[in-house]
Amino acid sequence: MDADTHAAGPWLVVGLGNPGKGYARNRHNVGFMVADLLAGRVGAKFGRSRRAVAAVAEGRLGLGGPRLVLAKPLTYMNLSGGPVAALCQFYKVPLEHVIAVHDELDLPYGQVRTKLGGGEGGHNGLRSMSKSLGGKQYARVRFGIGRPPGRQDPADFVLSDFSAAERKELEFLVDRTADVAEAVITKGVAWAQNAYNGA
Repeated sequence: MDADTHAAGPWLVVGLGNPGKGYARNRHNVGFMVADLLAGRVGAKFGRSRRAVAAVAEGRLGLGGPRLVLAKPLTYMNLSGGPVAALCQFYKVPLEHVIAVHDELDLPYGQVRTKLGGGEGGHNGLRSMSKSLGGKQYARVRFGIGRPPGRQDPADFVLSDFSAAERKELEFLVDRTADVAEAVITKGVAWAQNAYNGA
């Protein structure tokens, strides 16, 4: 993908997470946090979609910029793919214009990485998306949450809230992650990797 292709057609940015107040501050819900921030940046508000089990907000990145569809699937994480596929069909979004924003156990806390395609690394939201979309060649913006301490089960760790120490930086890091997602749209995955993956 080069920057010239980015103005054509809408982009679908999917924040992965679980619905409900009890999950809102979980590590697993950082995708929702980034989606909320992006909606604020483009002056959009989330509303319940009639086309999919998802909350959706629409806007543009800058005056005359790329059209943006932000989505938070309202199924639980393991079933995220169905709503994403339905939104892709309705908005006519090609696979290469889909971005998944998600938590990543295999990165230290606060590191943000982006890539195009690849495996799901045991992430059930990504696994569901790849299955429902019929391919893996969509972009991922990965927010590092680190590995659980001691012998804590990773499944329990991702469904726990960020620690007090982590929360001190969380707002800044979510903002940075939103920057990475915007860069993928406006400049391409390779540019975003060069600009952010070494940081």
